[in-house]
Amino acid sequence: MQSKYKVGLMRLNLWAAALLLILLAFFSEQLSSGSLLALAGAWLMVTASLLELSHRRPAAVPWQLLPGLLLAGLLLVDPERHALWLWVWPALLMLPQPGWVLALSCALAGLSWWRLADLLGIEQTLFSGLVLLLLMLLGLAHNRNLMPTGSPSRQRMRLVPGLPLWSRQQLTSDLRRERARCRREGVHGELMLVHTPRRQFWTMAQELCRLTHQFENCYRLDNRTLATLLLSRDGTQAGERRQTLLNALRPRSKVRFIPLSHITTLEELAVRFERQQEPTRVEAELPHG
Repeated sequence: MQSKYKVGLMRLNLWAAALLLILLAFFSEQLSSGSLLALAGAWLMVTASLLELSHRRPAAVPWQLLPGLLLAGLLLVDPERHALWLWVWPALLMLPQPGWVLALSCALAGLSWWRLADLLGIEQTLFSGLVLLLLMLLGLAHNRNLMPTGSPSRQRMRLVPGLPLWSRQQLTSDLRRERARCRREGVHGELMLVHTPRRQFWTMAQELCRLTHQFENCYRLDNRTLATLLLSRDGTQAGERRQTLLNALRPRSKVRFIPLSHITTLEELAVRFERQQEPTRVEAELPHG
Protein backbone atom coordinates (compact mmCIF):
# COMPACT_ATOMS: atom_id res chain seq x y z
CA MET A 1 0.00 0.00 0.00
CA GLN A 2 1.45 3.34 -1.07
CA SER A 3 1.22 6.49 1.08
CA LYS A 4 1.16 9.93 -0.51
CA TYR A 5 3.11 12.88 0.77
CA LYS A 6 1.15 16.13 0.89
CA VAL A 7 4.02 18.31 -0.25
CA GLY A 8 2.03 20.61 -2.53
CA LEU A 9 0.56 22.73 0.26
CA MET A 10 3.88 22.81 2.09
CA ARG A 11 5.64 24.05 -1.04
CA LEU A 12 2.99 26.73 -1.57
CA ASN A 13 3.41 27.97 2.00
CA LEU A 14 7.18 28.08 1.64
CA TRP A 15 6.95 30.07 -1.58
CA ALA A 16 4.51 32.52 0.01
CA ALA A 17 6.79 33.02 3.02
CA ALA A 18 9.80 33.44 0.73
CA LEU A 19 8.08 36.11 -1.35
CA LEU A 20 7.03 37.93 1.81
CA LEU A 21 10.61 37.99 3.08
CA ILE A 22 11.89 39.20 -0.30
CA LEU A 23 9.31 41.98 -0.21
CA LEU A 24 10.36 42.98 3.31
CA ALA A 25 14.00 42.94 2.22
CA PHE A 26 13.18 45.24 -0.70
CA PHE A 27 11.62 47.85 1.60
CA SER A 28 14.22 47.50 4.33
CA GLU A 29 16.15 50.69 5.02
CA GLN A 30 19.24 48.96 6.41
CA LEU A 31 21.50 46.93 4.15
CA SER A 32 22.35 44.42 6.91
CA SER A 33 18.77 43.53 7.83
CA GLY A 34 17.71 43.59 4.17
CA SER A 35 20.48 41.15 3.30
CA LEU A 36 19.44 38.80 6.10
CA LEU A 37 15.80 38.91 4.97
CA ALA A 38 16.85 38.25 1.38
CA LEU A 39 19.00 35.29 2.48
CA ALA A 40 16.10 33.86 4.46
CA GLY A 41 13.81 34.27 1.44
CA ALA A 42 16.35 32.60 -0.83
CA TRP A 43 16.74 29.71 1.62
CA LEU A 44 12.96 29.19 1.67
CA MET A 45 12.81 29.24 -2.14
CA VAL A 46 15.58 26.64 -2.41
CA THR A 47 13.85 24.51 0.23
CA ALA A 48 10.53 24.73 -1.63
CA SER A 49 12.18 23.83 -4.96
CA LEU A 50 14.01 20.80 -3.56
CA LEU A 51 11.21 19.58 -1.30
CA GLU A 52 10.52 16.45 -3.38
CA LEU A 53 13.87 16.08 -5.12
CA SER A 54 16.16 15.31 -2.22
CA HIS A 55 16.25 11.62 -1.31
CA ARG A 56 18.74 12.02 1.54
CA ARG A 57 16.84 13.93 4.19
CA PRO A 58 17.52 12.20 7.53
CA ALA A 59 15.54 13.49 10.51
CA ALA A 60 18.75 14.22 12.40
CA VAL A 61 19.99 16.80 9.86
CA PRO A 62 19.91 20.21 11.64
CA TRP A 63 18.00 22.09 8.92
CA GLN A 64 16.59 24.45 11.61
CA LEU A 65 20.09 25.81 12.29
CA LEU A 66 20.16 28.24 9.36
CA PRO A 67 16.79 29.95 10.02
CA GLY A 68 17.75 30.23 13.70
CA LEU A 69 21.01 31.97 12.85
CA LEU A 70 19.25 34.27 10.38
CA LEU A 71 16.60 35.16 12.94
CA ALA A 72 19.19 35.89 15.60
CA GLY A 73 21.16 38.02 13.17
CA LEU A 74 18.07 40.02 12.23
CA LEU A 75 17.21 40.73 15.87
CA LEU A 76 20.77 41.66 16.74
CA VAL A 77 21.52 44.02 13.85
CA ASP A 78 18.16 45.82 13.68
CA PRO A 79 16.16 45.22 16.87
CA GLU A 80 14.18 48.45 16.59
CA ARG A 81 12.40 47.44 13.36
CA HIS A 82 12.13 43.70 13.87
CA ALA A 83 11.35 43.30 17.57
CA LEU A 84 8.15 41.33 16.79
CA TRP A 85 10.28 38.58 15.20
CA LEU A 86 11.28 37.64 18.74
CA TRP A 87 8.09 35.59 18.97
CA VAL A 88 9.20 33.32 16.12
CA TRP A 89 11.62 31.52 18.45
CA PRO A 90 8.99 29.24 20.08
CA ALA A 91 7.88 28.06 16.60
CA LEU A 92 11.45 27.07 15.72
CA LEU A 93 11.60 24.85 18.81
CA MET A 94 8.48 22.84 18.02
CA LEU A 95 9.78 20.46 15.35
CA PRO A 96 12.09 17.48 16.07
CA GLN A 97 15.76 18.43 15.82
CA PRO A 98 19.12 17.50 17.35
CA GLY A 99 19.54 18.45 20.99
CA TRP A 100 22.50 20.74 20.34
CA VAL A 101 20.40 22.75 17.86
CA LEU A 102 17.69 23.13 20.49
CA ALA A 103 20.25 24.35 23.03
CA LEU A 104 21.75 26.81 20.54
CA SER A 105 18.31 28.13 19.60
CA CYS A 106 17.43 28.67 23.26
CA ALA A 107 20.70 30.53 23.80
CA LEU A 108 20.14 32.70 20.73
CA ALA A 109 16.57 33.42 21.84
CA GLY A 110 17.85 34.57 25.24
CA LEU A 111 20.51 36.74 23.58
CA SER A 112 17.90 38.27 21.27
CA TRP A 113 15.61 39.06 24.21
CA TRP A 114 18.50 40.65 26.11
CA ARG A 115 19.36 42.75 23.06
CA LEU A 116 15.80 44.15 23.07
CA ALA A 117 15.98 45.03 26.76
CA ASP A 118 17.53 48.41 25.91
CA LEU A 119 14.37 49.36 23.99
CA LEU A 120 11.93 48.39 26.75
CA GLY A 121 11.44 49.37 30.33
CA ILE A 122 12.19 47.00 33.18
CA GLU A 123 8.57 45.92 33.52
CA GLN A 124 8.11 45.24 29.80
CA THR A 125 11.44 43.44 29.59
CA LEU A 126 10.56 41.11 32.47
CA PHE A 127 7.02 40.52 31.20
CA SER A 128 8.14 39.80 27.64
CA GLY A 129 10.85 37.48 28.96
CA LEU A 130 8.34 35.56 31.04
CA VAL A 131 5.92 35.19 28.14
CA LEU A 132 8.73 34.17 25.80
CA LEU A 133 9.94 31.58 28.30
CA LEU A 134 6.44 30.07 28.65
CA LEU A 135 5.97 29.91 24.88
CA MET A 136 9.38 28.30 24.42
CA LEU A 137 8.55 25.72 27.08
CA LEU A 138 5.35 24.92 25.19
CA GLY A 139 7.40 24.57 22.00
CA LEU A 140 9.86 22.26 23.73
CA ALA A 141 6.98 20.20 25.16
CA HIS A 142 5.56 19.81 21.66
CA ASN A 143 9.02 18.81 20.48
CA ARG A 144 9.29 16.14 23.19
CA ASN A 145 5.83 14.79 22.37
CA LEU A 146 6.98 14.14 18.82
CA MET A 147 10.07 12.23 19.88
CA PRO A 148 8.34 8.89 20.72
CA THR A 149 7.04 8.74 17.16
CA GLY A 150 10.32 9.94 15.74
CA SER A 151 12.17 6.64 16.13
CA PRO A 152 9.47 4.43 14.53
CA SER A 153 9.01 6.95 11.76
CA ARG A 154 12.75 6.94 11.05
CA GLN A 155 12.61 3.15 10.87
CA ARG A 156 9.66 3.34 8.44
CA MET A 157 10.65 6.52 6.65
CA ARG A 158 10.53 6.74 2.91
CA LEU A 159 14.02 7.52 1.74
CA VAL A 160 12.68 9.03 -1.49
CA PRO A 161 9.51 11.12 -0.98
CA GLY A 162 6.71 9.74 -3.12
CA LEU A 163 8.39 6.36 -3.72
CA PRO A 164 7.70 3.12 -1.78
CA LEU A 165 11.24 2.79 -0.41
CA TRP A 166 11.31 1.71 3.23
CA SER A 167 13.81 0.63 5.84
CA ARG A 168 15.05 -2.82 6.84
CA GLN A 169 12.94 -2.78 10.03
CA GLN A 170 9.77 -2.34 8.00
CA LEU A 171 10.66 -5.33 5.81
CA THR A 172 10.74 -7.59 8.87
CA SER A 173 7.10 -6.86 9.70
CA ASP A 174 6.01 -6.82 6.05
CA LEU A 175 7.41 -10.32 5.49
CA ARG A 176 5.05 -11.78 8.08
CA ARG A 177 2.07 -9.99 6.62
CA GLU A 178 2.82 -10.94 3.00
CA ARG A 179 3.46 -14.62 3.87
CA ALA A 180 0.02 -14.79 5.45
CA ARG A 181 -1.47 -13.00 2.48
CA CYS A 182 0.05 -15.45 -0.01
CA ARG A 183 -1.31 -18.44 1.94
CA ARG A 184 -4.73 -16.85 2.25
CA GLU A 185 -5.14 -15.67 -1.35
CA GLY A 186 -3.13 -18.39 -3.09
CA VAL A 187 -0.75 -15.99 -4.86
CA HIS A 188 2.95 -16.38 -5.54
CA GLY A 189 5.16 -14.21 -3.37
CA GLU A 190 8.92 -13.87 -3.37
CA LEU A 191 11.62 -11.55 -2.09
CA MET A 192 14.11 -10.06 -4.51
CA LEU A 193 17.53 -8.96 -3.23
CA VAL A 194 19.76 -6.73 -5.35
CA HIS A 195 23.39 -5.92 -4.58
CA THR A 196 24.40 -2.71 -6.36
CA PRO A 197 27.55 -0.64 -6.88
CA ARG A 198 27.69 2.04 -4.19
CA ARG A 199 27.57 4.95 -6.63
CA GLN A 200 24.56 3.49 -8.44
CA PHE A 201 22.52 2.77 -5.31
CA TRP A 202 20.03 5.65 -5.45
CA THR A 203 19.56 5.42 -9.21
CA MET A 204 18.91 1.70 -8.86
CA ALA A 205 16.52 2.30 -5.95
CA GLN A 206 14.40 4.71 -7.97
CA GLU A 207 14.37 2.36 -10.96
CA LEU A 208 13.34 -0.60 -8.80
CA CYS A 209 10.50 1.41 -7.27
CA ARG A 210 9.36 2.40 -10.76
CA LEU A 211 9.25 -1.20 -11.97
CA THR A 212 7.19 -2.52 -9.05
CA HIS A 213 3.43 -2.30 -8.56
CA GLN A 214 1.78 0.23 -6.28
CA PHE A 215 0.95 -2.47 -3.71
CA GLU A 216 4.58 -3.65 -3.58
CA ASN A 217 7.18 -1.97 -1.38
CA CYS A 218 10.93 -1.68 -1.82
CA TYR A 219 13.47 -1.62 1.00
CA ARG A 220 16.99 -0.48 1.75
CA LEU A 221 18.83 -3.17 3.71
CA ASP A 222 22.18 -1.36 3.74
CA ASN A 223 24.06 1.13 1.59
CA ARG A 224 24.52 -1.43 -1.21
CA THR A 225 21.56 -3.82 -0.91
CA LEU A 226 17.98 -3.31 -2.04
CA ALA A 227 15.00 -5.60 -1.61
CA THR A 228 11.44 -5.78 -2.87
CA LEU A 229 8.46 -8.04 -2.24
CA LEU A 230 7.06 -9.33 -5.53
CA LEU A 231 3.48 -10.64 -5.72
CA SER A 232 2.30 -12.52 -8.81
CA ARG A 233 -0.70 -14.64 -9.77
CA ASP A 234 1.39 -17.79 -10.27
CA GLY A 235 4.87 -19.07 -10.97
CA THR A 236 4.65 -18.30 -14.69
CA GLN A 237 3.93 -14.63 -14.15
CA ALA A 238 6.63 -14.55 -11.46
CA GLY A 239 9.18 -15.84 -14.00
CA GLU A 240 8.19 -13.18 -16.51
CA ARG A 241 8.58 -10.46 -13.89
CA ARG A 242 11.99 -11.78 -12.88
CA GLN A 243 13.23 -11.53 -16.45
CA THR A 244 11.83 -8.02 -16.85
CA LEU A 245 13.56 -6.85 -13.70
CA LEU A 246 16.86 -8.52 -14.60
CA ASN A 247 16.85 -6.83 -18.01
CA ALA A 248 16.08 -3.39 -16.56
CA LEU A 249 18.27 -3.28 -13.45
CA ARG A 250 21.82 -2.70 -14.65
CA PRO A 251 24.55 -2.42 -13.51
CA ARG A 252 24.23 -4.76 -10.57
CA SER A 253 26.56 -7.09 -8.71
CA LYS A 254 24.21 -9.97 -7.91
CA VAL A 255 20.52 -10.79 -7.53
CA ARG A 256 18.64 -13.42 -5.57
CA PHE A 257 14.95 -14.40 -5.71
CA ILE A 258 13.61 -16.24 -2.65
CA PRO A 259 10.04 -17.57 -2.25
CA LEU A 260 8.47 -16.24 0.92
CA SER A 261 7.94 -19.80 2.14
CA HIS A 262 11.76 -20.27 2.24
CA ILE A 263 12.44 -17.28 4.49
CA THR A 264 12.91 -17.86 8.19
CA THR A 265 14.73 -14.75 9.39
CA LEU A 266 16.05 -11.75 7.53
CA GLU A 267 19.46 -12.14 9.20
CA GLU A 268 19.86 -15.71 7.92
CA LEU A 269 18.80 -14.61 4.46
CA ALA A 270 21.36 -11.80 4.46
CA VAL A 271 24.13 -14.29 5.29
CA ARG A 272 23.08 -16.57 2.41
CA PHE A 273 23.03 -13.63 0.05
CA GLU A 274 26.46 -12.47 1.17
CA ARG A 275 27.92 -15.92 0.45
CA GLN A 276 26.32 -16.15 -2.99
CA GLN A 277 28.92 -16.39 -5.75
CA GLU A 278 26.81 -16.49 -8.93
CA PRO A 279 25.38 -13.19 -10.27
CA THR A 280 21.77 -14.48 -10.32
CA ARG A 281 20.11 -17.17 -8.24
CA VAL A 282 16.45 -18.21 -8.15
CA GLU A 283 15.39 -20.49 -5.33
CA ALA A 284 12.69 -22.99 -6.30
CA GLU A 285 9.30 -22.94 -4.59
CA LEU A 286 8.76 -25.76 -2.12
CA PRO A 287 6.14 -28.29 -3.26
CA HIS A 288 2.83 -28.06 -1.40
CA GLY A 289 2.03 -31.18 0.50
